[in-house]
Amino acid sequence: MGRLVTLGLLGIAVALLGERLLALRNRLKASREIESIDLPNCHLIKGIEAGSEDIDILPNGLAFFSVGLQFPGLHSFAPDKPGGILMMDLNEDKPRALELRISRGFDLASFNPHGISTFIDNDDTVYLFVVNHPEFKNTIEIFKFEEEENSLLHLKTIKHELLPSTNDIIAIGPMHFYATNDHYFSDPFLKYLETYLNLHWANVVYYSPNEVKVVAEGFDSANGINISPDKKYIYVADLLAHEIHVLKKQPDMNLTQAKVLSLDTLVDNLSIEPFSGDIWAGCHPNGQKLFVYDPSNPPSSEVLRIQNILSEKPTVTTVYANNGSVLQGSSVASVYNGKLLIGTLYHRALYCEL
Repeated sequence: MGRLVTLGLLGIAVALLGERLLALRNRLKASREIESIDLPNCHLIKGIEAGSEDIDILPNGLAFFSVGLQFPGLHSFAPDKPGGILMMDLNEDKPRALELRISRGFDLASFNPHGISTFIDNDDTVYLFVVNHPEFKNTIEIFKFEEEENSLLHLKTIKHELLPSTNDIIAIGPMHFYATNDHYFSDPFLKYLETYLNLHWANVVYYSPNEVKVVAEGFDSANGINISPDKKYIYVADLLAHEIHVLKKQPDMNLTQAKVLSLDTLVDNLSIEPFSGDIWAGCHPNGQKLFVYDPSNPPSSEVLRIQNILSEKPTVTTVYANNGSVLQGSSVASVYNGKLLIGTLYHRALYCEL
């Protein structure tokens, strides 16, 4: 009798395991394939060979690239090279990506940049906020951009217990920001368990010198974050839930749910077109290919444009799609004056004229 009970419990455990694995495959869109949608005037950006996970463009056309991200469990084409910040002037006829010098005293050898965000102060000072993972830990680095020297002056490193697994950031002041945690835990095994069990413990944190607090929670995997042009709404991409959350910013800086847009892809970083308010999203059509890298069947790329997200029926357009033959693992898409930049988690970057 005892043996039958044990076999019965084992059968239940195997069945539950199978259900969890199937659910994870569905969240990863593991069986999805896409048809390529090409743009006519595109070329790969020279000098970006190992990822440009995030891109932010200033109103004057200077684009910042976060390059060289390395992460446990993710493929890397340059595992022994630290990351950096590149810049490209999109007003030039043939813009080139140049690496920005970083001030002495900053630990360049362990620089591992992830999400980035710029903020322009009232005196026109440009600040660059960078999510950094030195030795796979979590910090926020704040730099001052010195345009004449093509350099970044390091101002501050921020660490906080409420920022255990930071993914992306949106700056709203010289020392103020919202940031996403894609996991509740910082330990790699607990992160995996959290994802496997689909706990929905990821969150958004508000940081200021005077107050740090969780302002939105309940996400499967909170990734990209950005703000509407009128500064009233915060947009959060929930990668494994295939959603973009529209959150209303309150006077106390808390965020309340306004709406959720469901999509058929894993949404990563979000960029906002400043005049139209359109959202451009770098997406992963098949997450399993992203995390289980096979050079013979590489991860694909997808760029979505979302118009009128606050309306009852937003317009969602696939602007670019590729099966991995040109661009693998698109994580961000950002536009400026008819030019489109597409970055990737660990591959190349694409420059297109729309």
